[in-house]
Amino acid sequence: MKKNKSTLVNILLILTFTLLIGAIVIGQAQEKKVYINGIDPDFPPFAYVDKDGKPAGFDVEAVDWIAKEMGFEVKHQPTAWDTIIPTLNANKIDFIASGLSFTEERAKVIAYTIPYWEHKWSLVVRADSDLNIVTGLSQGHTVGVQRGTTGANWIEDNLIGTGVDVKMKVYDTFTLAIEDLLNGRINSAVQDDTMVKEILKARAGLKEVGTWGSGKTYAYGLRKGDTELSKLLNEGLEKLMSSPKWDELKAKYSL
Repeated sequence: MKKNKSTLVNILLILTFTLLIGAIVIGQAQEKKVYINGIDPDFPPFAYVDKDGKPAGFDVEAVDWIAKEMGFEVKHQPTAWDTIIPTLNANKIDFIASGLSFTEERAKVIAYTIPYWEHKWSLVVRADSDLNIVTGLSQGHTVGVQRGTTGANWIEDNLIGTGVDVKMKVYDTFTLAIEDLLNGRINSAVQDDTMVKEILKARAGLKEVGTWGSGKTYAYGLRKGDTELSKLLNEGLEKLMSSPKWDELKAKYSL
């Protein structure tokens, strides 16, 4: 009888221990940190919203891989590009992985991860235009740019600010600038060469006439002092760039 009681007690202890371990594991899974990635909803191939209304692109898939590898959850939140840094610093998103160029000016207000991509600026015109990279940015012509981009800042500082005879029209998205370019409302448009290549594949009637600004890089942006997230993203990026997945993503998005 005593033996049966002892066996029953042992069984109950094992069950209790098993349930306790299960509860701990479930609790740990439920407590996985969730970070919000702010993306430009119209910046293919790095970030965009697809036809089903879901975030997609090179950066989106890269961050999904990093999140799984580093043990956190991620949500991708489309955000207007010209407000994305103020949105970050207002704690409404946690980081920016969306073709964000490193600049000294931005580095005064946000932190960056290690760089992961190099790009240049590109000038695109209509296919029947005789403009080149010099005339397309001078002689009173109008160039279209996306609001809040480094290309727009460069034109403002290095052309308009120095007296070059060029007009700049600002758009919420580069796609809107392309529409006006094709319809003859502007003479040229400037954007990172990565997106211009994507536009040229998707839209007829356009051509690239030149690039400039070598050494420009993309990196993820985050709030200054966010050391925990910085460590996660930097370690994740290093793992991703040394893995077969990196080449798979580059091939998928023709980069």
